[in-house]
Amino acid sequence: MLNYFLPECILGNSFFALLTAFILCFFSMPFFIRLMHALKQSQPIRDDGPQTHLKKQGTPTMGGLVILLSIILSVLLFAPLSNGFIWILMGVTIVMGCLGFYDDYLKLKSHSSKGITGRQRLFAEFVTGTLAVVAAIYLTPSDLSTAVRVPYLTNVFIQLGLFYVAFAAVVFTGTTNAVNLTDGLDGLVSLPLIIAFFCFGLFGFISGCPHLSDSFNLPYLQNVGAVSIFASACIGALAAFLCYNKKPAKIFMGDVGALGLGAALGMIAIVTRQEILLAVIGALFVIEALSDMIQVGSYKYRHKRVFLMAPIHHHFEKMGWSEVKVVRTFWAFAFIMGLIGLASLL
Repeated sequence: MLNYFLPECILGNSFFALLTAFILCFFSMPFFIRLMHALKQSQPIRDDGPQTHLKKQGTPTMGGLVILLSIILSVLLFAPLSNGFIWILMGVTIVMGCLGFYDDYLKLKSHSSKGITGRQRLFAEFVTGTLAVVAAIYLTPSDLSTAVRVPYLTNVFIQLGLFYVAFAAVVFTGTTNAVNLTDGLDGLVSLPLIIAFFCFGLFGFISGCPHLSDSFNLPYLQNVGAVSIFASACIGALAAFLCYNKKPAKIFMGDVGALGLGAALGMIAIVTRQEILLAVIGALFVIEALSDMIQVGSYKYRHKRVFLMAPIHHHFEKMGWSEVKVVRTFWAFAFIMGLIGLASLL
């Protein structure tokens, strides 16, 4: 019988999951784009945003639905379904994808950029994250189940005990929202997500192999290596989507994709015990979220704006940067932060 947990099997299945997700998403997306055009379902454009965005009116949205379906089908085909971590990752992706789908539906129905309320979204994300974290704790070795690894330091962990559940749930919720906020320009969020999934997929693969984890001073986490198959499927689907989402975008991801993928990224960092490193590799997402929080807080309490517009990618557009310049600059930053994150293996 094939042992799915051997490193060579995980690498092979990761490749096939990536390839399958790419093919499914790449060849399905044109049909979905035509369907959305036929249904006349397009992304509502904020009238207070950069004027250059007004010409995007009529571009279909909810492309994330094809992304998530491609990922799930690929994972079901190539991942070991006896692995609890795989089901946790698929679970949060599907649940948050459904939340995003409902949010997109409300926006399309009302022809506005307003969907579910922020409080409703945060509540759903926190509850989902808490349940997923508890499940991950159950599957993790007891000595590491509530520990947070400090990157760049050899075998340094902080034991949080019961507080770990709240900490990890906040990480999950924050990542989910941060990715959603970053998805605001053509192609902006896709490449940083690809970089992040590659990094955490690599961490998962190394941590799941006793010899490799010891060589790279990572904690050995039995069966967690299979998460690299899930991460590879995400990379394949996102690479295919980018072909249609790069400027000028033929389709937008929508909340169904941004929330689903953000949840997947947050949870994969949690199950690989790289929560702190997520702030490094996902620094772009952190900055985008912080800029929005600072803007809202400043306007609420000081009645003054810190940025010309938030999230911060719109601030640079208001400064006169072209959309392509903003996207490429942010991509370069995400790439550099990914390399800094991987440097923790040295």
